Amino acid sequence: MESTDSNTPKVIVLTGASSGIGEATTRHLAQMGHQLVIGARRTDRLTALQDELRAQGAGVDALTLDVTRLDDVQRIAAFAQQRYGRIDVLINNAGIMPLSPLAALKVDEWNRMIELPLKFRLPAGRV
Repeated sequence: MESTDSNTPKVIVLTGASSGIGEATTRHLAQMGHQLVIGARRTDRLTALQDELRAQGAGVDALTLDVTRLDDVQRIAAFAQQRYGRIDVLINNAGIMPLSPLAALKVDEWNRMIELPLKFRLPAGRV
């Protein structure tokens, strides 16, 4: 088993990075000196975050990512592998939050919200 040193910068792929917990996590990890490959659907917010953090000296690459699309997942994994030779950590923060009253009983929407983060996996051999 490979030794892990908590002080060694990691290559981290983070989904759902354009707002909320994903954005806060991106900022924190960038400040710690990790190399980040971030993805989200909202490209304008993602690019603004990348540009801001790069201006502060952070190593951040942003790619448009919809985790419901397998080709997007494969693309972000391939990018990280090609550029950095590895992926040390995956933070699957992406999610959806359909808004509807409980009485509407939109069970399919609830199931999709719950299943999305649970089913996300990088393609075999990428980590």
